[in-house]
Amino acid sequence: MKNQENRNKNSITCENLPSFLSSFVDTFVDFTVTDGLFLPNTLPQNAPETPPPMAAHYPSPDRLIAIGDLHGDLEKSRQAFRLAGLIDGSDRWTGGSTTVVQVGDVLDRGGEEIKILYLLEKLKREAEKNGGKVLTLHGNHEIMNVEFDFRFVTEKGLKEFENWGFWYGAGNKMKSLCVGLDKPRDLFDGVPLFFKGVDAKYWNGIRSRMAALRPSGPIAERFLSKNVTILVVGESVFVHGGLLKEHVEYGLERINEEVRDWINGLSGSRAPWYCKGRDAVVWLRKFSDDYKKCDCSLLEHALATIPGAKRMIMGHTIQDLGINDICDGKAIRIDVGMSKGCGDGLPEVLEIFGNKELRVLTSNPLYQNKNKDYLDAYRKEGLVFLKPEQGPRQVEVKA
Repeated sequence: MKNQENRNKNSITCENLPSFLSSFVDTFVDFTVTDGLFLPNTLPQNAPETPPPMAAHYPSPDRLIAIGDLHGDLEKSRQAFRLAGLIDGSDRWTGGSTTVVQVGDVLDRGGEEIKILYLLEKLKREAEKNGGKVLTLHGNHEIMNVEFDFRFVTEKGLKEFENWGFWYGAGNKMKSLCVGLDKPRDLFDGVPLFFKGVDAKYWNGIRSRMAALRPSGPIAERFLSKNVTILVVGESVFVHGGLLKEHVEYGLERINEEVRDWINGLSGSRAPWYCKGRDAVVWLRKFSDDYKKCDCSLLEHALATIPGAKRMIMGHTIQDLGINDICDGKAIRIDVGMSKGCGDGLPEVLEIFGNKELRVLTSNPLYQNKNKDYLDAYRKEGLVFLKPEQGPRQVEVKA
């Protein structure tokens, strides 16, 4: 009898190892919805009553890579990371101590949004182990989706979320059978059953997307809440749309923390004021929409309120000319519309070495054999740029 009791104590069961089982189920669900990506789950811990501060400032690294909007295109996302030598053919981190900033808009326009979120999280963990960093920002499309604005969702995007919802629900059913685990929250609690005027074949995808991305939803809390809204790395300010003086005066860390708290379900269903409207940090186009009308004075006023800031790097607005700068290098626009869902542009990324040398790494064949003498003719001390006859300047390219 005693031997039987000892065997029961030493065996792995729901009763004596509920946290282990929960982690196993979560890993199984991850593996299934990502077609084979292992993202180990840490064992559940009690969350602190007060969330930790959310940094907005990082020191300048030796090498900094900035990547624009990804919009649900997993293969183009991989190409952008490989272009900078950050991952190998198996998506393993090879960037060493490089710091990477992705400026938001992972969601919408494509069908592999969840897979990109998982890939970015995987690379964050791998980079950290190697002395590097992968830092992600909110774009306007992340904010829109948390508010249930699904105007730019694709049919494939809904299918991906429907598949996630099925397996996440299956995982919850497994956990509910286990003595010792708290009963999981109903994923679809409070989510409408149907949507008037919408084809019924999309209802399950919409319901899953709402459940996943609403404030405190599993995908929102697990992935989006780790994004920042504004980031300063060395001399470079990163923001999806643009930054105005009033945003800086309100407080960069304050903005980051308030958006995080909203996504975690701590402050209502509506996004904070600085995420709404044409002058919002994720919507502003004053420095990226039209180079002829760029308000350099407004940009300089914003930068002047951030000690040491020399340039603003932003996505949001597709640049048909590729990554380029305006206002004497104070504004750099890096959204090249690489996703098949919004232009199918050739991947480009911005590379910065120690705040001094800026260049574009590009897959554009037009630059594969560009004449070096032509480059030298437009070279100036400090930042290195190409200067076309008309329009904004393009940062020096390297194929």
